[in-house]
Amino acid sequence: MASETIIKQKEQQVKELAEKMKEASLVMFTEYRGINVADVTELRKNVRAVNGEYIVIKNNITRRALEACGITELNETLTGPVAVIIAKEEYLPVLKTIYKYSKANDFYKIKAGVLEGKVADSNELKTLAQLPSREELIAKLAGCLLANVSKLAATLDAVREKKEAEAK
Repeated sequence: MASETIIKQKEQQVKELAEKMKEASLVMFTEYRGINVADVTELRKNVRAVNGEYIVIKNNITRRALEACGITELNETLTGPVAVIIAKEEYLPVLKTIYKYSKANDFYKIKAGVLEGKVADSNELKTLAQLPSREELIAKLAGCLLANVSKLAATLDAVREKKEAEAK
């Protein structure tokens, strides 16, 4: 039978993970089968660089933390080697980092997640990861607005030139 100290340690792990999950904008589960330690270390570094956290923890602890958060729909996701990725603030950079890595590594798979309190399957997460970033969207909007302003300026200039020609 498990000793009391081990049980308390596991309860503490569940409590800490549940708190992180409650505060997170994204909690994602990935299957990391078939990748080496160097790759995982690099991936952790990349996730940390975009304000995320990459955790490898026992599925039973993860399951109990999810239950503490009131989420039971993801129990079937927690089979095999599962990593937990947590985005603390903005989730899109973390999601894009994991998606980019999963595209480059066939064995690494996005399984499911919790996005702003709602359960999301792998297809939803992959679709979001493929969206352009906020900066890209702003640049596209600015380009469209600038093109329209340029057309307006050219039209107004043509009208001015026509009026000047008529006045002569």
